[in-house]
Amino acid sequence: MALLNFKRDNIADVTPVSPEVESFLNDYSIEIMPRTAQKIDDFRDLLPKGTRVYIAHIEGTPIEEMVSTARRVADEGYPVMPHFPARIIKDKATLADWIARYQGEAGVDQALLLAGGVATPYGEYDSSMQLLDSGLFGDAGFKRLHVAGHPEGNRDIDTDGSMKIVDQALQWKQKFYESSDAKMALATQFAFEARPIIDWADSIKAAGIDIPIHIGIAGPAKLQTLIKFAIACGVGPSLKVLQKRAKDVTKLLLPFTPNEVISELAAHKAANPDFNVTNVHFFPLGGIKTNAKWVTDNGGQSGRPANAT
Repeated sequence: MALLNFKRDNIADVTPVSPEVESFLNDYSIEIMPRTAQKIDDFRDLLPKGTRVYIAHIEGTPIEEMVSTARRVADEGYPVMPHFPARIIKDKATLADWIARYQGEAGVDQALLLAGGVATPYGEYDSSMQLLDSGLFGDAGFKRLHVAGHPEGNRDIDTDGSMKIVDQALQWKQKFYESSDAKMALATQFAFEARPIIDWADSIKAAGIDIPIHIGIAGPAKLQTLIKFAIACGVGPSLKVLQKRAKDVTKLLLPFTPNEVISELAAHKAANPDFNVTNVHFFPLGGIKTNAKWVTDNGGQSGRPANAT
């Protein structure tokens, strides 16, 4: 099978695309930050129409910059999902103000709720469950709420290396999912190997968690960049994929791409249609343009940016 890979100059190149990968990349999402968004003239040159765009809220980023970025991306025609990191939200009044700003200025009706990477909470919140329990997102009519998932655990939460606390949190989130009118999904930390992802997804399904999984995948990037981010973000056993590659001098300077992990997950999904990983969420650690091109070349959203003709 081949698809047309449309470029901005309207010259079409025929690029072989795996049907399994193309299907798996359907309705993918991508994450940006205000400072990285400033480097993009028009997201319609890069992303297919309807691509969900997460906006990461890093500690120290003013809410004004977050809302402005959300408005800009929404104006270009994309559904926007800003982060709400619990530990940098001082109180319920602040949370209500953020929600009102996003809705009033950017028409936002979906959000990713997470604890955030801050060690000491600014105020009364320290988990996504507290944000959900506030009732403010339901009162505001949010249609979609995503929460965090951790295929390889999270040592900031389970300091003993187990998955006891994150598993308990999943059970709480499952109960909320069953009672909420909002669509929900688990947006996960990125991993580099398919088997740990498959095993984790199967294990939580066996434990009664049927919230759809949007699996986190790191986009193409320099190997050194990925290792740095992986260590900082607490990526678990699949980090050995990068470490093994780093020992091969012939590959050390080559960009690392997600071809292998995506291909294996796509094949597993094709063979097991009830596999609970339903979507791919990209972390563009090597740049938004690089990540978007990789997805387009591999048939994501039919391999065509919104501005392609």
